[in-house]
Amino acid sequence: MRIGTRKSTMALAQTEDIARRLKAAAPDLDVEIVKFETVGDTDQTSKLLMHGGKGGAFVAEIRAAVRAGRLHAAMHSLKDMPGNEDTPGLVIGATLARDPPTDALVLRAGVSMEDIRRSRGKGFRLGTNAVRRAAYARRLFPDIEVIHYRGAADTRVRKLDQSEMQRLPGGGEVGPADALIMARSGLERVGLANRIAYEFSPLEMLPAVGQGIVAVECAAADWQTRRYLSLIDDPAAHLSCDAEREVLWVLNGHCNSPIAGYSTIDAARMSLTASVLDEVGRQFIEVSRSGPAERPRELGRAVGLALLDKGAAAVIERTRPEPIKG
Repeated sequence: MRIGTRKSTMALAQTEDIARRLKAAAPDLDVEIVKFETVGDTDQTSKLLMHGGKGGAFVAEIRAAVRAGRLHAAMHSLKDMPGNEDTPGLVIGATLARDPPTDALVLRAGVSMEDIRRSRGKGFRLGTNAVRRAAYARRLFPDIEVIHYRGAADTRVRKLDQSEMQRLPGGGEVGPADALIMARSGLERVGLANRIAYEFSPLEMLPAVGQGIVAVECAAADWQTRRYLSLIDDPAAHLSCDAEREVLWVLNGHCNSPIAGYSTIDAARMSLTASVLDEVGRQFIEVSRSGPAERPRELGRAVGLALLDKGAAAVIERTRPEPIKG
């Protein structure tokens, strides 16, 4: 089985984990990891919306290889997969057990969480490329300066430690950063969990849809690959995947929409919370619902529709990027 993945340290670690699980479940299976340098990896200056969001930057090239038959499967971080569009001919064949989905604060030497809290962020620069994290950060620290910050997880921490300036898409530089907000699971994957200065609870910063879940995508008609992938599929993670992504589908969000969603399962019940924010975090709409865990899409649809009833569509439309000319 040929599995495609990005070349980043974290993506390779995730894909190697998939390969180990497949070999354990099916010892006769040969697994080959095929590395891709996606446009999002080669261009670490532009904002991701210039490439069609995370889907265009990190997912599209590997998906195309699956569709063309050059790969049997593709590894994605679920949060990078667009949820507001159809993917004809492809299916998520497996989701691994969910890693911690929370976001974490990484600080440069000499800065403390108490410093940032006491000042409401005034005088501090926070680096992130995620519009959701930026919006929540501005709610938590109203006076903080959020700066555009790109790169693989380990690269971002190195830039923080070395006080490097960050190049801007239109030219010029910004920075250096005093702090970064990153996924806890990503920091753990690259061996930097010791850099976590503070972990945000879901009540403070609701995770991105699918955050902490590794997904393996394959051709819908490739039943042999689907059979192998089913051997490593985590049912609870797949239920959460279906519920949270249904919210994205209902909202028809885009790559510049600060949308969050997170579900938990307790016995046969699933609880799902999702939110929509404006870019500065001032307008905030949140909905929580629960229902049978065996009907995740139904629950996701109910939450998405409730968000629309509260005005989410107008917030999403205001954050929609202008069409790229050229």
